[in-house]
Amino acid sequence: MMTREAFLNSMDALLELPQGTLKGPEAINSFQKWDSLALISFIALADSNNHVSLSARQIMRCMTVSELLSVAKVEP
Repeated sequence: MMTREAFLNSMDALLELPQGTLKGPEAINSFQKWDSLALISFIALADSNNHVSLSARQIMRCMTVSELLSVAKVEP
């Protein structure tokens, strides 16, 4: 399992943001790079690091980065 900080850093890279940008309360749709490729990459990140199988539908219900962390079972 990845730590919250490591997972957020991976998401920063996925969204092509400077490391340390994401904290949790950010709205997902505010990121230009949050697209179908990022969604698939997020699914792979959650699966390979936290052994969580997610569907696109589950992710699309999330409105914030914190909600994404929750469905990916990232510990607070």
